[in-house]
Amino acid sequence: MTKSFTFNHNPLLSEKLPVWRARFVLLVMLLASGVLLARAAWLQGVKNDFLQAKGGSRYERVIELPATRGRILDRNGDVLAVSSPVRSVWAIPEDAKLTPTQVRELARLLDVDVAELSRKLASERDFVYLKRQLPPDIATRLTALNYPGIYTQNEYRRFYPAGEVVAHVVGFTDVDDKGQEGMELAFEHDLIGRAGSRRVIKDRRGQIVEDVGSIKRPQEGREISLALDSKIQYLAHSALKQAVAENKAKAGGIVVLDAKTGEVLALANNPTYNPNNRVGLSGAQLRNRVLTDAFEPGSTMKPFTVSMALDSGRYRADTVVNCAPGRMTIGTATISDAHPLGLLTVAQVIQKSSNIGSAKIALTMKPADMWQKYDALGFGSPVKLGFPGETGGRLRPAKIWRPIEQATMAYGHGISVSLMQLAQAYLVFARDGDEIPISLTRLDTPPLHGRSIFSAQTAHEVRMMLETVTQPGGTATRAQVPGYRVGGKTGTAYKLENGVYARKYVASFVGIGPISDPRLIVAVMIDEPSAGKHYGGEVAAPVFSQVMGGALRALGVPPDAPLRPLQVAKDLRTEDVKESM
Repeated sequence: MTKSFTFNHNPLLSEKLPVWRARFVLLVMLLASGVLLARAAWLQGVKNDFLQAKGGSRYERVIELPATRGRILDRNGDVLAVSSPVRSVWAIPEDAKLTPTQVRELARLLDVDVAELSRKLASERDFVYLKRQLPPDIATRLTALNYPGIYTQNEYRRFYPAGEVVAHVVGFTDVDDKGQEGMELAFEHDLIGRAGSRRVIKDRRGQIVEDVGSIKRPQEGREISLALDSKIQYLAHSALKQAVAENKAKAGGIVVLDAKTGEVLALANNPTYNPNNRVGLSGAQLRNRVLTDAFEPGSTMKPFTVSMALDSGRYRADTVVNCAPGRMTIGTATISDAHPLGLLTVAQVIQKSSNIGSAKIALTMKPADMWQKYDALGFGSPVKLGFPGETGGRLRPAKIWRPIEQATMAYGHGISVSLMQLAQAYLVFARDGDEIPISLTRLDTPPLHGRSIFSAQTAHEVRMMLETVTQPGGTATRAQVPGYRVGGKTGTAYKLENGVYARKYVASFVGIGPISDPRLIVAVMIDEPSAGKHYGGEVAAPVFSQVMGGALRALGVPPDAPLRPLQVAKDLRTEDVKESM
């Protein structure tokens, strides 16, 4: 018969364990406890900062606070560029578990393709943008959907109230609000500001549940005040646009300078673009031709040739130059006037725009002396406005000039300039022989004096010659401005294509007003007019007249000439006066 035992009477419990075994177990437990205590002390004392950082990383986040990009203003405080708050939508694809219906609804709200949205949500990346720069109302509706893994964040979008009128000066920014063209790029460092940051606590879904505090306050971008006058800018833009269209031209440019300060009051190009909508832009629309394109200036260079001659002391305004028979051969090349002109005074060489007269005057001077004056006027070097892509044009060293090249440069062939260079060079005639730097930004203390290029007497005499160009008998009667004495010079030059002159033209006019006390310089260039007219006096001079007159009135400059009867003015403007090239 088997004996049964209750648990408390089990004979195994009465057996004695070895004393060493119990002590060994106790020792092991004490050692383990000591190790744990030491580890805890190490972690809580020595490694405390590390552990807190690791713990904080599980729920704390540092969020960047974007700085508002600085505004761009015109000289009168009118806003030309401003950043407005918008929202961008992003997703964590791993968390964005959306139903097909939700994907379609999200695509409809974001106005994106369903397939493209599905591709982004299926990405293996940790972060993807679904749509940038949403209007606030759309972002609010999207947030209300509360889809998992879909979030929004604050950003800024650049807006340009004046649109295409100032596009080539102001430029534009990209989707990340970084400057890409124009002043937006040139002054990126000042406009961008410095982003700040703040520490927040987020839950497991990434939602902010507590704002811990600011780490660094954002520094807003600096405002930039341009020299532009919005009224004059709009006038220049409209007149140029109309001229390009009427003459079926390829392009055009215009710049208005304040002769007293060197400030750029207007700068426009055509074709242009709307910086608020840059879809489908081409390179031709983006080019700021006034600064980046070089062309042969044609007869607009003749006043500089005459100025050099007068300054040399070998010529006076009434010195006679024989321009007969209207043709001149130098080596194997022949140059000519559009019409035979015979005997002309130096003043008439400007008024009638004689190539032969200019060439003969130039050939009496040393090439090195001519080059030195051209260089002092700024030809061959960028204007250094800080604007992206400025061209310096082309001015070859004097030591390689041949006689024919010296002769043709006297009337603007064989040398290339930008329209801005040409406008700046004409400052010497408006400022009694000195030239000051020009500026795209407003100047609080403009320079009173500049570098002397020609004598005051020479500058005054040439200014009087330029006035005769716009009077009866001159090549630009259509440049006249009712109520104001104005002067300037026409230019008509062939275009170079593959090293050969083509039957395509660049028509230009650069002028000063009012002559009695010069305030403005207006330079106009029309590229490839093809509506039957191509002379500067026919194509560019009327643009000068319209812009100069409107700008002088806008600035409150008092008239310095009596107003002509309306019919007489009309008759003068309908004269078909041709100029030589």
